[in-house]
Amino acid sequence: MTTFNRRTLLKSGASAGGLALAGAALGTPLIAQTRSLKIGSYGGYFEDSFKEFVYPAFTEATGITVESVTQPNSADWLVTMQQATAAGSVPTDLSLFDRTALIKSSRIGDLIKPLDMTNIGAAQNMDENFIYEDASGVIGVGAMSWFVSMVVNPDAVETPESWTGFWDGAEFEASLGLSKLVTGNLLDIIAATYFDGASTFDTEEGILAMIAKAGELKPNVALWWTAESQMEQAMKNSDVIGGMYFHDVAQLMAADGFPIKSVFPKEGNPIGYGSWCLSALSEKNAEAAEFINFSSDPATQALMSRKIGTAPLVPQSKTDLTDEEFALVAGTPVIQPAYEAYLDKETFIQESWDKMLVS
Repeated sequence: MTTFNRRTLLKSGASAGGLALAGAALGTPLIAQTRSLKIGSYGGYFEDSFKEFVYPAFTEATGITVESVTQPNSADWLVTMQQATAAGSVPTDLSLFDRTALIKSSRIGDLIKPLDMTNIGAAQNMDENFIYEDASGVIGVGAMSWFVSMVVNPDAVETPESWTGFWDGAEFEASLGLSKLVTGNLLDIIAATYFDGASTFDTEEGILAMIAKAGELKPNVALWWTAESQMEQAMKNSDVIGGMYFHDVAQLMAADGFPIKSVFPKEGNPIGYGSWCLSALSEKNAEAAEFINFSSDPATQALMSRKIGTAPLVPQSKTDLTDEEFALVAGTPVIQPAYEAYLDKETFIQESWDKMLVS
């Protein structure tokens, strides 16, 4: 593993060159603005990093001040937004929703409103998968991403080239750590490895076939984890020697000297991402568009990778990230989860998954 330490990098201050590049991409305002924007993001280190690195650069570039609002996970925040909208209040102008919450918001209706994409030209740098559009227009633009990757203990086992190694390799008997959550991406991995990708979720027969394939792994599973900390500790203690885990956290553990290697096998790893969404009652349409445009710029995407540890939603070639920096937060190929199917067939998938786990 590289000796490059992401923790050291994240603790360091933002480089003058990086901030200058992010600001220059949009231009410094000629006249000071008195505009403002309330932006929600997950709390703790994540929000602190936005407040220290991203928001000041945005204000410097546009003159728009930012009020940071701590929001919980997307599911809980969706409930909060429903209650606030019904009461006629606006807890945030922009919220950060994962793809599932974004789809649910669209289906509920009247919670978030279309964005003015004519003022978000930088979003063209992104793959269309990160631009979510419903009948009303574009209601979500990608903010940042993360990966669930294959991990192994390189001191204990050879690195598989394919996810099939977890099924075929005798060395993984009773030694894997896999997500117990049905939405934890194991089915997406199976769909990409053994079937026809996300289209396998289209039928109940396809879903049952994937779950049966997951059941074949049970003799090799030492830990079905539901919390990130469980898998972290199991890898540190060598209770497991492989499995699935968050790429960025695994890289951080490796930099701290623990025997873990994050791998992008030939089928790829599942990607997750958050999107910026504008409250239906917000009057800050223009300011929101300027921030999303700033966030979508390759310079800002690189800034977030360096200072927050998220993966960019634009190609590496459009940023100034080195290969070493990019490898700390991202990789290829990419597996796109079947977000819609998990919602459309939620009960059937969950019940079938639970039967597999207990049988």
